[in-house]
Amino acid sequence: MSVSLQTPTAPDAPEPASQPPRLGTVRALWRLREYAGPAMPAFAGSMAAALVAQLIALTIPQVLQQIVDGPLANQEADAVIPLALLVFVLGAVEAILFAVRRWLVVGPGTKVEARMRNALYAKLQDLPVSFHDRWPSGQLLSRAVSDLGLIRRWLSFGLVLTGANVVIIVVGVGILMSMNWFLGLIFLVCSLPLWWAGWRFEGRYSEMSRLSQDQAGDLATAVEESVHGIRVLKAFGRGKHALSTFRAQAESLRSTEIEKARLDANIWVWIMVVPAIALSLCLVVGVWLASQGQLSVGELVAFFATATVLAWPIESIGFMLAFALDARTATDRYFDILDSENTIVDPAEPRTLERPRGELAFSDVHFRYQDSPERFGDLLDGVDLVLEPGETMALVGLTGCGKTTMTALTTRLYDVTAGSVTLDGVDVRAFSRDELRTHIAMAFEDATLFSASVRDNVLLGRPELAGDEPAVRAEADRVLDEALRIAQAGFVYDLPDGLDTKVGEEGMSLSGGQRQRLALARAVAAKPAVLVLDDPLSALDVATEARVEAELRSVLASTTALIVAHRPSTVMLADRVALLEHGRVTAVGTHSELLRESEHYRFVITSLEDDERRSTGVDAVDVDTTIREEAAS
Repeated sequence: MSVSLQTPTAPDAPEPASQPPRLGTVRALWRLREYAGPAMPAFAGSMAAALVAQLIALTIPQVLQQIVDGPLANQEADAVIPLALLVFVLGAVEAILFAVRRWLVVGPGTKVEARMRNALYAKLQDLPVSFHDRWPSGQLLSRAVSDLGLIRRWLSFGLVLTGANVVIIVVGVGILMSMNWFLGLIFLVCSLPLWWAGWRFEGRYSEMSRLSQDQAGDLATAVEESVHGIRVLKAFGRGKHALSTFRAQAESLRSTEIEKARLDANIWVWIMVVPAIALSLCLVVGVWLASQGQLSVGELVAFFATATVLAWPIESIGFMLAFALDARTATDRYFDILDSENTIVDPAEPRTLERPRGELAFSDVHFRYQDSPERFGDLLDGVDLVLEPGETMALVGLTGCGKTTMTALTTRLYDVTAGSVTLDGVDVRAFSRDELRTHIAMAFEDATLFSASVRDNVLLGRPELAGDEPAVRAEADRVLDEALRIAQAGFVYDLPDGLDTKVGEEGMSLSGGQRQRLALARAVAAKPAVLVLDDPLSALDVATEARVEAELRSVLASTTALIVAHRPSTVMLADRVALLEHGRVTAVGTHSELLRESEHYRFVITSLEDDERRSTGVDAVDVDTTIREEAAS
C-alpha cells in the first residue's frame, strides 16, 4: 500500500509500450461491435421505432396544411374534426413509439455493459503482475465503472438517436425542398456552417474529453489510496496535507470540465443561432412568396411546422457529437487495457504432473524488472539453486538483494529474463498457470485477505471444497481445522460468526499478525507440492512464531519449502540455508556450516539478530530457544 502525498505531474494513465495510431471516431467506436453484436437487433429495432415516430411527426405538418388550406380556408368547421382526430392519433402513436424505443434498449444495453465489464475483469486477472505494478488502481476502476456506463448510455441512447436523427434531417430537408425549392435551399445553405463548426469542435473536444476521464481516474486513485492509508495519514497528522493535494487534483479536473463546458457552449451557440437565422430568412421570403400567390398559407404553415419538427434533430447534433466523442474516449481507454500484451501466457501444449515430487531448481536465472534502467544490470544475475523433494530451504540476504523477486518467479508472477526455474525437471513455463499454481502455493509478508468469510479466504486455493454437499463440507471443515491449527489461527473461532465471519476489506478488521496467520493457513490448506513462504511470520511475536514453526514442521516434513527468512528463528526451520548476495547464491549449507565458512552470512545473521532484538526489546534468540525447549519437554 502506498499513500500519495504529492500532486501528480502528469494526469494521464500509463500507456502501453508500443502505442497504436489513434483511430478515427467512427473506427474507434466500431470496435464495440464485438460486445454490442448480440444487442444490435434491439438497437436497430429501437432506432426504427425512433425513426418511425419522427416520420410520423413529419406527417403532422402535412395534415395541418390540409386543415389550413381546406376547412379553415372554406370555413367548414365540421370538416376540421376528422383531421384534428388524425393529428391526435398520430401524436399518440408517436408517443407510444418513443416508449417502445426506450423499452427495447434497456435490457440489451445493460447486457452489453456486463459483457464488457466481465471481459475487462477477466483481462485484469490474466495480465501479469508487472502490468499492475505500472497502472494505478483508480485508473482501472474508472474504466470498469464510469467509462463502461458512458459507453452503455451512448449505445442505448446516443447511437440510436444519432442514426434516426440523421435520417430525419435528410428526409425533412427533402420535404422542405419539395414544398418550395427556394425556401428549402435557403434553409439548407444556412445550415452548412453547422458542419464546419462541428468539424472544428471534434478535435479539441476529443483532447479535453480524454484528459478529463484520465484525471477522474487519478482522482479515484487518490481517494482509494487515502482510504486504504487512513491509519498512516491519521498517525502522522497528514490528513490536511492529503486534503490539499486532493483539492489540487480536483481543481485540475474542474478546470478541464469547465473547458469542456466552454467548448460545448460554443457549439450550442452555432446550433441555436444558425437554425434561427435560417428560419428568420425563410419566414421573410415565405411571407413575400405567399403575398405574391406563389405559396399558399397552408403550405407556409406546413413548411414552418416541418422546420420545427427538424429543430430537435438539428439541435441535437452538438449534444450527440459531444456524446459520441466522450464514448469514443471511453472506448479508447477501455481498449488500452484489452490491448495490453500479456507476456506471461500458457504454452500451446501444456505439460502436467500427476504426482509432483517437489524438486524445485533455479538454473542460471537472470531477472530484471521491465522499467529498470539497463545501467543497473540484472537484479538476479545467474542464480543456481536446487531444492530436493521434501527439503526446507531458507533464503537469506540483505534487504533489496532480490529474495522476494526470486520467490515470485516460482509461480510465474514474473518470468525469468534468462535461465529457467523447473519443477521436477520441467520448466515452469511449460505448465499452464493454473496447473503450476496448484503445485506451488505462496504466502506473502504483506498478507492480503478479501472481503469474504474466514472460510472462503482460507479455502481460496481449494475450489473443489466450495460445495455444500455434506461430504464436501466435512472435508472442507477438516482441512480448515488442520490449516488453522498449524497457523495458530484458532482466534477465528472466537469471532462473532466463527468461520463465517466477514473479515472486511483487505482483512483490515484483523491485526497484522492475525492476517498473516490466515494467509499462512491459506497456503497450507492448498496442499501444494512446494510451499513458498515470503517471511510470512514477520508480524508475529516470538512466542507465537515458535508455536507456528513447531506446527509447520509436520507440514514441511513432506513438502518442499522455500522460506525467505528475515529472522534468525525462521532460519532454524530449514534443512539448509541459501545466501543471496549481489544477485547470486554465493553459499548453500546448514546454518552451522555457513556460520563457520561465510563472513557475509555471519554479517547478515548478525544484522537480522540486531533487527529482531530492537523490535522485541529482548534477546529474541534466547527467548526463542527457551520456548522451543519448553515445547519439546
